[in-house]
Amino acid sequence: QVQLVESGGGLVQAGGSLRLSCVVSGRTDSRYTMGWFRQAPGKERQFLAAIQWSGGSTFYADSVKGRITISRDSAKNTVSLQMNSLKFEDTAVYYCAAARFWGTFSPGHQDYWGQGTQVTVSS
Repeated sequence: QVQLVESGGGLVQAGGSLRLSCVVSGRTDSRYTMGWFRQAPGKERQFLAAIQWSGGSTFYADSVKGRITISRDSAKNTVSLQMNSLKFEDTAVYYCAAARFWGTFSPGHQDYWGQGTQVTVSS
């Protein structure tokens, strides 16, 4: 079992930045993919970024590439998402997720989910 707890959401003005964190606990191994997703009201859950738990390989969705950075801190068992130049359309609930193998980026193929953290961008 893996437990994920997100934090760092909140209200931010358009153009601002926000850093989300996900504390990871439980049994993981080097093959795990740690990812960030978001879901806006009335929309499907969307992949944003992923990082390999051990090697640090990363992968980003084209729609947000250049504005976000995913990172991990193995010593603190955390995965973070730095978001810059935020837009109104970035408003959503942001989720941390884990999949047992690297390269698993689809929402439907994640094995564990956090509870989500709300990000609201004011225009």
